[in-house]
Amino acid sequence: MPRGIYECLNCGHREERDSVEPLLEKSCPVCGGDMILVGYAEGPQTETSPQEEPAFEVIPPETAGIPKDVEEILNRYYVLEFWRREGDVTVYLVKEILENDFEKVLRALEKRHYWAALKKRDGHVLLFVFPAGEVKENNPWLPWVFLLATIVTTLMAGYFLALNYIAAMREFGRPGISNPYLIALSFSVSVMAILGTHELGHKIAAAYHGIKATMPYFIPFPFSFIGTLGAVIRIKSPLPTRDAAIDLGVSGPIAGFLVAIPVTMIGLKLSIVVPPTAVPSTGQQFYFGTNLIFELLTRTVLHVPSNYVVFLHPIAIAGWVGLLVTFLNLIPVAQLDGGHIARAFLSERTHRYLTLAVAFGLIAMSALWSGWMIWGILVLIIGATGNPGALDEVSPISKRRILLAIVAVVIFVLTATPRPMWAS
Repeated sequence: MPRGIYECLNCGHREERDSVEPLLEKSCPVCGGDMILVGYAEGPQTETSPQEEPAFEVIPPETAGIPKDVEEILNRYYVLEFWRREGDVTVYLVKEILENDFEKVLRALEKRHYWAALKKRDGHVLLFVFPAGEVKENNPWLPWVFLLATIVTTLMAGYFLALNYIAAMREFGRPGISNPYLIALSFSVSVMAILGTHELGHKIAAAYHGIKATMPYFIPFPFSFIGTLGAVIRIKSPLPTRDAAIDLGVSGPIAGFLVAIPVTMIGLKLSIVVPPTAVPSTGQQFYFGTNLIFELLTRTVLHVPSNYVVFLHPIAIAGWVGLLVTFLNLIPVAQLDGGHIARAFLSERTHRYLTLAVAFGLIAMSALWSGWMIWGILVLIIGATGNPGALDEVSPISKRRILLAIVAVVIFVLTATPRPMWAS
């Protein structure tokens, strides 16, 4: 059986593999990008540099094997010159782009079960055409199981937060609702609303761009003070364009941020505010770190001096968690929301270096909060797979998406929380 010669779609690295699959996702040893089959070789494995051209037999264009209807689509949208075909991958030199909407091209190809990638190589624009990968059906019941489990765990967490809040009410003689079950329910609804809206934003952006994605998976985390580790959706098909990558990245944080703001304001209105002299100096106190937007909302809603002590209502804690989740997701690394945004502007290699720099920066920040050590290690792990970016890395980013990216940066700065929590 012949060995396949593969080329990375991102960095151009070539090497032989014991495979003849047309596409090996995220398998490039240099940058972690997708590798496509470009030729065959016999004998032991050897590696070649991106500049070296391994020997392989070029099939003439008339026997390239692309279905006639797929050829008609390509000729409708591009002026192409056939370059080579190996396995199921056909590579064209793009002489002229007749259709600037790559998503339109991709939708037409997907109807015939094909995908394409538009890349720049050595001053040339190349179009890679290959059979679409299999997208497995979603599990219809698993998201609901995780949803119900997370509702239970957030109710449990809300109940214990409610007990602490009610104890503070009684200690300082403040009026308010003292039913722990009602307070627990308000906390659970607030947290789930913020996280659910965040993921719904991603789901809507994915549907808008024809990206196949799962339903949101809420992650229960029992015996923690918030009861959840957040929620995720899994992207099951490639991102078509850099505009789509930015939309996917900004949609969740912006949606969740817009819900977290009123939730935080309601929670602050219900919180207990006392002068520092009224707080006992004995016993351990637990503190939530602040950020620019939380500080602004606190001053706007409470109208008290900055040295006053605020015992947060569980709804305010839910809002604080929503702002923190927004900040964490916008960190520009790997395949986090901020990573998709940053990758739209950066090459695969540059983004990989950024991911490494941020990871070690987070580890250094563990001097402020021990949790950053876990986050730094996590970023190193998930960053190892890289971020393959969009299929179309040739078309320019639209001005509207650049504006959305700027909005995301502003939200990132407003929600940045260097020291999320500590006890003293």
